[in-house]
Amino acid sequence: MVRCGTLGILFSLVLCFTSSMGWAEDMQARLGRAVEAKEIVGLHSAVVVLDGERIAEAYFPGEDERWGMPIGSVDHGPDTLHDLRSITKSVVGLLYGIALSEGVVPAVDARLLDQFPDYADLRDGSARERITVADALTMRMGTAWDENLPYTDPRNSEIAMERAEDRYRFALSRPMVAEPGTTWAYNGGAVALIAKLIADGTGQDIAEFARTRLFDPLGIKRFEWVGGKDGVASAASGLRMTARDLAKIGVMVAQGGTYEGREVVPASWLEASFQRATSILPGFDYGYLWYLAKGPGGDQILIAQGNGGQRLTVQPRVGFVVSTFAGNYNDPAAWQTAVRVLVEFAVPEVGRHRQK
Repeated sequence: MVRCGTLGILFSLVLCFTSSMGWAEDMQARLGRAVEAKEIVGLHSAVVVLDGERIAEAYFPGEDERWGMPIGSVDHGPDTLHDLRSITKSVVGLLYGIALSEGVVPAVDARLLDQFPDYADLRDGSARERITVADALTMRMGTAWDENLPYTDPRNSEIAMERAEDRYRFALSRPMVAEPGTTWAYNGGAVALIAKLIADGTGQDIAEFARTRLFDPLGIKRFEWVGGKDGVASAASGLRMTARDLAKIGVMVAQGGTYEGREVVPASWLEASFQRATSILPGFDYGYLWYLAKGPGGDQILIAQGNGGQRLTVQPRVGFVVSTFAGNYNDPAAWQTAVRVLVEFAVPEVGRHRQK
């Protein structure tokens, strides 16, 4: 029997209501019925990992995109590359920690403009000169930035940055609207600047540094990092990989930065990244390019999410990881698909696994 509150898994109370349902079928079959009945729309992939073991996964065909460009119906499977969209930002956050441990990027309290001497003309005596690396990592630069518009709209600040002649000047030169470090505003430009610091410090483009320092140690062999018209990989949203490989990143995070006994990301960086820098909504906070929440028992929940329903959820204390891909791009309610898969299918799957 499953007793409520004993597993400590995210939304563990769900187990109290589902333990009598009977789990003879696997998650693929149960999710399949929900997808066929259109109770869950746009789901492409879901992978559930517990204590480093992949215990369930499900894949479904559906219309998809490659960084905003339709690619038709895709028969998604374990080896299918999929847009991460803004989960890319959280990966960049991990990469900064690796680069920092190697001493090739500035400390988080360094002034951002000091790292971009080519833009000395932006030193206008305003609060812009007080923006730090930490302000970029926590999206509290204080600059005007609007990504509330659809990503098909050229007025969306990320799209405008991608169309600009110089993405870094664009991101740094936005008008100041708040004191740095005081106001959170979702900002893909901040992440582009962080990625530039990594590239400058390492002498490698962000994709190559990711391959050698993060992906290879995790056994991730296939990925794609889409770039803009200037050929620069989009640090805000351009990464593509499989659902299984995204889950590997979650496993490494859950294990305090180690994978198969090897340190990949310093534990000290993860600890700093997962400290609340600002509150977005009650119970929903932000650290260094990661969202932070609490489970019913107070366990910390780490979340990376992206446009269309892409999501990586990690509950480190119990080694619970779920990666989800979907095709509900530019739908403001897209996050609901991933959360529903998590609560109604992934969590019960853990309970089923524990009862075996």
